[in-house]
Amino acid sequence: MPAMWKFKLNWRRPLFYLLLPVFLVMVLLGIPLPVAPPPATRPAQEQSDTVRKKKED
Repeated sequence: MPAMWKFKLNWRRPLFYLLLPVFLVMVLLGIPLPVAPPPATRPAQEQSDTVRKKKED
């Protein structure tokens, strides 16, 4: 057996290279990652228009 074949196999490196294309496709297609949704925002206060009263004769 050649000396170049004697390297330690680690499960993390192949797992990384197998999942890397999956993450790239998710980023390019815009598929959201499973994260918590942002908190709900409060509705803005309604803006009131000034009411002009008609002059009564």
